[in-house]
Amino acid sequence: MSAGGYPDDIVEVLSASGVRVWDRVKVRKGELVVEGILLPRPPIFKGKALIIKLDNGYNVGILTDGAAIELVEKGSPPSIERLPNGESVGESGKKKVVILSAGGTISSKVDYNTGAVFPALTASDLTTFFPNLNKIASISSVPLFNILSEDMNPKHWKLLAQKIYDEISAGAEGVVVTHGTDTMHYTSAALSFMLQDLGVPVVLVGAQRSSDRGSSDNVMNLDCAVAVAASDMSGVMVVMHGNMSDDYCLVHPGVKVRKMHTSRRDAFRSIGVMAYAKVHWSNWSGSGEVPIEYLRDYPRRTGVRPKLDTQFDEKVALIYVHPGIRPEFIASLSSFYDGVVLAGTGLGHAPTNPGNDPLAISVLPAVKSLISSGIPVVMAPQTIYGRINMNVYAAGRLLKEAGVIGDQCDWTPETALVKLMFVLGHTKRMDEVKAMMERDLVGEITKSSDPRAFLIRPLVASVTNE
Repeated sequence: MSAGGYPDDIVEVLSASGVRVWDRVKVRKGELVVEGILLPRPPIFKGKALIIKLDNGYNVGILTDGAAIELVEKGSPPSIERLPNGESVGESGKKKVVILSAGGTISSKVDYNTGAVFPALTASDLTTFFPNLNKIASISSVPLFNILSEDMNPKHWKLLAQKIYDEISAGAEGVVVTHGTDTMHYTSAALSFMLQDLGVPVVLVGAQRSSDRGSSDNVMNLDCAVAVAASDMSGVMVVMHGNMSDDYCLVHPGVKVRKMHTSRRDAFRSIGVMAYAKVHWSNWSGSGEVPIEYLRDYPRRTGVRPKLDTQFDEKVALIYVHPGIRPEFIASLSSFYDGVVLAGTGLGHAPTNPGNDPLAISVLPAVKSLISSGIPVVMAPQTIYGRINMNVYAAGRLLKEAGVIGDQCDWTPETALVKLMFVLGHTKRMDEVKAMMERDLVGEITKSSDPRAFLIRPLVASVTNE
């Protein structure tokens, strides 16, 4: 590879036209005419595609075969300070923040020959491409995983928790984890249980739109995440867009957050509680502290080293109750799992057929069989918002009498899953499992749900088209 990551034969074509990387060019190929900035190409890419940054912010790849390349205007590379892994860059006196890269869209590259998007950027690449980070904190970076979030599992959570603990022990005053959005709320819940009594912020952040798109949310989200990691907050949090505009990010508690939309930039919501804060990115001048507006009380920074506890039982299932669910399927879970979370309907229900309807099929005997064999069954609300109350209807009372755990709990299904993994990592005794599950450990169960978080929905500033 030669200049700008392009092979020698492409460099010769560019040189013949007086073109270098970072110049503004016009490329003609048949009836297609494309104008923009010629970007460098990472060495991992093969083929003969030029990478052009269009004026609308999108990047495109154009094969050079049969293309005419014309110089429009000479350009120069952006002034970006390269940050090698493990080295720290930033203004003196600022908080020391470590960025751990765990993959996802926020750290993805586009193969301009095929159009495929795949995770490839390390954390040091992120700090290279986003130089504002060094104005917010003293940044160091460590690549950890290079996977999509759907490939994350409890083994990754344990390694991530250990690495965060090690970085804090070594002097990190804040940690940012770049992560895919699809399962980020699972990971934030897991870290909340594994890293208890945190004295510094641990912030998970992702992006709904890849970096080649003009609507990408990666820059704002990462800036805001680093700002929170350098703030006086503490604990595990998720920081993502608060609305569809580039106005502010919201700071969500790690055990009370959920991805609530497949593609919107403001997909994440705090469930049953208000978000901790708004990070007003659009009001930031690019120097000094990023303005943070606190919406309610929040855990304060203490600097105390957290308690690391990675004892997890991975053999826990999350099953959504639905019409027609088969009792033999419920019974079969004993062959694969040590615990089961049922995302029940309404207040925490599953088919029990208390009225002996001839067409109804009860799963109650199967649930009782699981519990009698030592497999705890936990109830969570598939409605997402609201609290389990198994005392109102016959179905709930029958399930509670059978030993189903979770009455009066307002955890999300995902947090209930993660918590049961954590609890079963410490005990298999049914009475102890019930006691630990129904006791609030890290804020996953609140005494009362905040109605504002659902009724007013203050997190949505306006309704916009996607």
